[in-house]
Amino acid sequence: MNTNRSVPRRAALAATAAAVGLILAACGTDDSTNTAGTASGTSTTTPAPSEAEQHNKADVSFAQGMIPHHRQAIVMSNMAQSHGASDEVKALAERIKKAQQPEIDAMAGWLRAWGERVPSGMEGMDGMGHGDDDSTLPGMMDDEDLDRIGNAQGNAFDTMFLIHMIEHHEGAIDMAETEKRQGLHGPAKTLADDIITSQTAEITQMREMLKNG
Repeated sequence: MNTNRSVPRRAALAATAAAVGLILAACGTDDSTNTAGTASGTSTTTPAPSEAEQHNKADVSFAQGMIPHHRQAIVMSNMAQSHGASDEVKALAERIKKAQQPEIDAMAGWLRAWGERVPSGMEGMDGMGHGDDDSTLPGMMDDEDLDRIGNAQGNAFDTMFLIHMIEHHEGAIDMAETEKRQGLHGPAKTLADDIITSQTAEITQMREMLKNG
């Protein structure tokens, strides 16, 4: 361009700029928008993964462990409706039960969307890495414990229910905190935070109920 004296410099610069623009448009990549040029010079945007597709091992472990844990809380809460003596215990049990089912439904939906297994029943999950026995989730009652509390009535049931539910809640909090350290993110992390907050408050309430008889 500089050696061609017959072409005015401004015109040459304009022509060159136009040519460069056409070349860039044809090749077109833009890292800021994650687009790639096509043969016709148009661009397409790569869609971000949907919320359901964004997950990791911690998210899966959290959901697969918390579902049976929540189901046992529902079983214990149902016992309180027929076995308990105190209206305060029955009201607490009803509130716990109502909180668990929507969370179970949400976590089961995540697992299905991720192509992962939805646990059935109240099974413990092997390889969770919680507690001394990996086959038992923290705070979960075994069949013998469930039979023992199921055979109690009245004030004796109330006391056993509160003691075991405190342990159960502490187990859920431990699971949530453990999986958070493993890298929970998105809706799984939000739910873990909610569980920690709500169940910590309920533990405080239950300890007060035990102290007051």
